[in-house]
Amino acid sequence: MERVQCLAAEVVSRVLAGRSLDAELAATWHSESALTAQERGAVQDLSYGVLRHLGFFEAILGQLLHRPPPDALVRHLLQVALYQLLHSKARPYTIVDHAVPACAQLGFPLAQGLVNAVLRNFLRRRAELETVAMATDAGRYSYAPWWIARLAAQYPANYREILEAGNARPPLTLRVNRRRITRDDYLELLAGAEIAAGPVGRHGVIIAKPRPIAQLPGFADGLASVQDAGAQLAAELLDVADGMRVLDACAAPGGKTAHLLELADLELTAADIDAGRLQRVADNLTRLSLRARLLQADAGQAGQWRDAGTFDRILADVPCTASGVVRRHPDIKWLRQQSDIKALVVRQARILDTLWQLLGSGGKLLYATCSVFGEENNRQVEQFIARHPDARQLSLPLLADGLKHIDGQLLPDAAHDGFFYALLEKV
Repeated sequence: MERVQCLAAEVVSRVLAGRSLDAELAATWHSESALTAQERGAVQDLSYGVLRHLGFFEAILGQLLHRPPPDALVRHLLQVALYQLLHSKARPYTIVDHAVPACAQLGFPLAQGLVNAVLRNFLRRRAELETVAMATDAGRYSYAPWWIARLAAQYPANYREILEAGNARPPLTLRVNRRRITRDDYLELLAGAEIAAGPVGRHGVIIAKPRPIAQLPGFADGLASVQDAGAQLAAELLDVADGMRVLDACAAPGGKTAHLLELADLELTAADIDAGRLQRVADNLTRLSLRARLLQADAGQAGQWRDAGTFDRILADVPCTASGVVRRHPDIKWLRQQSDIKALVVRQARILDTLWQLLGSGGKLLYATCSVFGEENNRQVEQFIARHPDARQLSLPLLADGLKHIDGQLLPDAAHDGFFYALLEKV
């Protein structure tokens, strides 16, 4: 257990220094190739768990530490152990007994007494310490204060449930490839493999107990893809039909691109600024036996689209704060800065203005983000329409089908992440 605790503490440390959680876990798997699947799962769970509840653990340590630890790694090891004490089935004394030598493995043997004292003190005073930690919003919800304040101002009736949804474990949601199998038949296939699942949306399936995708029947053969139920709305909202010329302007990793091609026979261009991420689109299309034209291009640079012609439909799933998908990427809560929003809003506006030039008369553009911040969403669309008198915003009847949303803003809940959609027609 010591090695797992050490690795998780190191991952958390590097993430809080500015690296993405996905990148740090991938680097750990590369450097620690001898880890078993069980050990990898444990490191991942601990890293995700600490980052989900970091504000709470900081509020606990603020009461227990009378002076800073000798190094940030020791602090992160304490956070890892606290997460285990609160969220794992391991016996408390076992967790503590492993955390103490883990401190030495990290290179801080003189801090072993501190680690032992802090964790045992927590076990003695747990109820009292938790009560104090939960008394503040930062401790209760584990977000930066500016994030909480912004959501409270924008969603006074909903901000608490938005914050809590972001700290939940995400479901494993699949999109069934309708070109290969019906959803009912795929549910039967899952049942035959003794995998409990249920329907969500029009083509989605939620797996009751998440598991590695390699264990899912037919996944490698393209019968299904991993995609959040909220993200599955994009392709259907774009209202495509056979023969249309369609652009997915920020396509990576390719989930929405593939869904569009599953819905209709299209002349589809999938573009992305990053060549490496564009390869992921290619890999997804290959697995699903689908075809699209792949193009490396910056959606916000008009000069790169001179020979593109016009399109009947454009999907603009633009770069954003990703504030609606933090339960899948808890590092975002700590890496994102309030100042990032202004820069992203400028970039989003540039992309919208560029892509609008590529849309044919009578065509439709779907503006999409995985954000819950209004500046990136409704306000962005309002300002775009003010700049473009030939743009008309259409209603989204699909969102009225039992989904909780506010003017196109899908709020995160147990079934889906937080997304925003606005459908614009060129008149």
